[in-house]
Amino acid sequence: MKFIPTAVSGAFVVEVEPRSDERGLFARTFDAKSFADRGLVPVYPQCNVSQNHKRGTLRGMHYQAEPRPEIKLVRATRGRVFDVALDLRRDSPTYCKWASVELDAASYNAFYIPAGCAHGFLTLEDDCELFYQMSEVYVPELARGVRWDDPVFSIAWPFMPGVINERDAALESYSQETSL
Repeated sequence: MKFIPTAVSGAFVVEVEPRSDERGLFARTFDAKSFADRGLVPVYPQCNVSQNHKRGTLRGMHYQAEPRPEIKLVRATRGRVFDVALDLRRDSPTYCKWASVELDAASYNAFYIPAGCAHGFLTLEDDCELFYQMSEVYVPELARGVRWDDPVFSIAWPFMPGVINERDAALESYSQETSL
């Protein structure tokens, strides 16, 4: 596996190193020791799946607040998505910066998103599915979010979303005076 740093401190694109032969392909997609050796979380007590029917579906920007912020390891298991990590850690050198990666089921890549970062994605084709490994269990009262189109961040989405649920559309703009 390769761990490629992004524009957000502590966020990495995780690429696999597939081996192919006459039988097909084999690739290690997760190795706890490789993660731990880099100081990354190697244990994920909760996993989630997100299925999205239409191209242009936007989910985000979500995070879980203290005292149980979550680290996410996100992978497309079907389709392609534009995936974004947004740094909301006030003490981070990349505070209010964002990084993106195209997650593609055909490449088996993943996005490691550190605690204190909001996460969101836009589907690039119909019938996409994401698999999330989570470092914390979901705590509804700690669930938070910021607007996907907030000018404070100026995320360069590849196109305007066509599908956003009411909850995400109603998220408020971020105030830099607001702390996690």
